[in-house]
Amino acid sequence: MSGPRRDVDEELRARLRAAAGEHRPDRARILARVERGMAAGNRGPTRVRLPGWVRVAGATVAVAGVLVAGGYTVASAVRDDAPARRPVAAPPGSRETGSRETGSRESGSRESGPVWSSGAVDPHSNEFWAQSNVTLGTGTPLTSLTVELRVAQTGSVTSTGAWRSLPEDDFTFTLDERDGFLVYRWTLKEGRTVPAGEWMFAGQYNHERGGRDAGGDRYSAAATAASGSLAVRGGFTPDG
Repeated sequence: MSGPRRDVDEELRARLRAAAGEHRPDRARILARVERGMAAGNRGPTRVRLPGWVRVAGATVAVAGVLVAGGYTVASAVRDDAPARRPVAAPPGSRETGSRETGSRESGSRESGPVWSSGAVDPHSNEFWAQSNVTLGTGTPLTSLTVELRVAQTGSVTSTGAWRSLPEDDFTFTLDERDGFLVYRWTLKEGRTVPAGEWMFAGQYNHERGGRDAGGDRYSAAATAASGSLAVRGGFTPDG
């Protein structure tokens, strides 16, 4: 902007700043008028005469609107503040949702009294490595427990570790290879107890490259509770 238009704009800004700086609103007088207007509400609409400074502010807005319509840009009539931020609206219907992992291969769960179980190939398994999960649930404390996981030797199957969600010191762990299976076994130590709840026992292993068929894998669990001896067993659905 340059020339006469710029001079007019700068002069307008100067006058508006001067008018705003000189005005001292009578707050008490304004509040009194508002109260009188509210009290007269039952007698029909009352026209309240606005104080001079309000009319000046209204005129300022009107002039600013004219300048914008005429192609001018009024950054700030009274102060040089940055424009307020506009909230960013999310697209209609969008919202955050929790993700859920899929892809595990799980056998049908089997129950024995207060004990239930299921077997699944962990969804984080890949073309070189896998983890087989045995989930054991009990509605009553167990005073003895032995969990056995048998992973079929489908080619280059070698153990890479094992774990359980119960305390490690409560169990004796053994790993063997016999009859074409890699055998993981967890045995509860004497004097220890498995509390009611849902627990996991997992065996990890490498295998030949590519999808491994878990159809030959098996698991079993034998336990003792106050009600007597309990046993569950199951398998794993084929990989893929």
